[in-house]
Amino acid sequence: MPTGAQVIVEQLEDAGVEVCFGLPGVHNLALWDALRESPIRLVGVRHEQAAAYAADGYARASGKLGVALTTTGPGAANTLGAVGEAWASRTPILVIATDIPTTLRREGVYRGVLHETAGQGDMFRPVVRTGAVVSSADEIGRAVAHVVRASRGPAYLELPTDLLTASADPAASVPTTPMPTSSEEAPYELIDAAERPLIWAGSGARDRADEVRALAERLAAPVLTTYGGRGVLPPGHPCNVGMPPHVEPAGRLWDEADLVIAFGSDLDGMNTQNWLQPQPPHIVAVNLDPEDAAKNYDVDVVVDAIEANRLRRRDGDVGARTRAVRAEACRELDPRALRFLDAVSYALPNDANVVCDMCIPGYWIAGFHGFHHPRKLQYPVGWGTLGFAFPAALGASLAGTGPTVSISGDGGFLFACGELATMAQERLPFTAVIVDDGGYGMLRYDQELAGDPPFGVDLATPDFQALAESFGVRAETVDGLDDTFGEALARHVTDGGPSVLVAKAEALVPPPTTSPNWYRKRA
Repeated sequence: MPTGAQVIVEQLEDAGVEVCFGLPGVHNLALWDALRESPIRLVGVRHEQAAAYAADGYARASGKLGVALTTTGPGAANTLGAVGEAWASRTPILVIATDIPTTLRREGVYRGVLHETAGQGDMFRPVVRTGAVVSSADEIGRAVAHVVRASRGPAYLELPTDLLTASADPAASVPTTPMPTSSEEAPYELIDAAERPLIWAGSGARDRADEVRALAERLAAPVLTTYGGRGVLPPGHPCNVGMPPHVEPAGRLWDEADLVIAFGSDLDGMNTQNWLQPQPPHIVAVNLDPEDAAKNYDVDVVVDAIEANRLRRRDGDVGARTRAVRAEACRELDPRALRFLDAVSYALPNDANVVCDMCIPGYWIAGFHGFHHPRKLQYPVGWGTLGFAFPAALGASLAGTGPTVSISGDGGFLFACGELATMAQERLPFTAVIVDDGGYGMLRYDQELAGDPPFGVDLATPDFQALAESFGVRAETVDGLDDTFGEALARHVTDGGPSVLVAKAEALVPPPTTSPNWYRKRA
């Protein structure tokens, strides 16, 4: 019979997994041996958190399961920040971690075995959608089949290291079954009665963009997108507002709507300014999870789908309305930031994957860059994890969906700068942009906004170009974030190989999508 490790790899192959990210340890080397003969590509990283971030980036770009492999104890624990981001953003990743051998564990007693933890799986319970802790080899196939079905977020699989080399019965596995869906009638009368319908498209609409487009065109309705829904409609589409609801002209569309169709969104706090957007008269939610759809606003009905051709066709120049919103909003935006956005738009092709960190340039891109297709923006707005972009781009660059660019600040990049070695060794085809403003620009802004002098937010940073070149990665430094930056970025993206572009620039003013600048204020 095959070993436990071989059963895991066979199950991953059957699930369509094409790449795994991981870091080897003494407890999980049997998995490395099983992958040696597998068509699954194994990408070795330099820190376990980067493995989970890379799995996240791959999953967001491809829509497929991302897999991270770690060893026992601290190896597993190192992934928790990244797994939390995947949990909050509902990214389908699977962390496979080992535990100490069954022969060395004594229930309820800490014995001092290498990497021993009391209840390792308990650390993951708050940040995974499902999990399995295996206690015998014949459970492995069933457990893997169970966790790969966790399509709405991260999953965790744990097994003692000695089970990887034990004989395991592959017949003990169970087939993957599709998620159940609801069959409720769509509320066509409610929608037809609305005079000012608005569509709010979230991450659940990414793979149903044609449905959103058909619905918007049938209703002549403006479409607001969340961060996860960016690109559901391209920038030139007349129904696409192209501005976040955090700017008042776009926010007024919500206020004026007599019906909102929330398509694949739970109407979360970051996109609604912590629910300061008022309750609409009516909400129809298109969502596979009724509880999730109705947890933040009162919803009239939750359905699986809406057939646009069953609705009456509306007339009206929705394009003129959305153009007016964009024109009014742009008049209030910071000119330096607009030049930066112009440079990014000039440099990036329409199919580029843009992976942003929690940094001011990332905030601007996430809120205001025009994305032409879904799944092209990756933004850690779920947990707000600093240091996300560069390691997540390791995975996004392997999705095969277009050129990839990560956007980091000088502080966030250093969270995972050791992954320059992974970038170089694996020849990963993406450009890491580092905007160096000499510190944590957002936190400096917060202190200054409060009337306090900057404290603890200015950073000593390395020569990033020299650092990248020391790993054998092509690098370049430019001054500013305007045309020179855009021209340099275009060259790097066209080159197609691993590269680093450093932009030395004063910090941009944070955009109105960041909480200090929200126009809606709590009374």
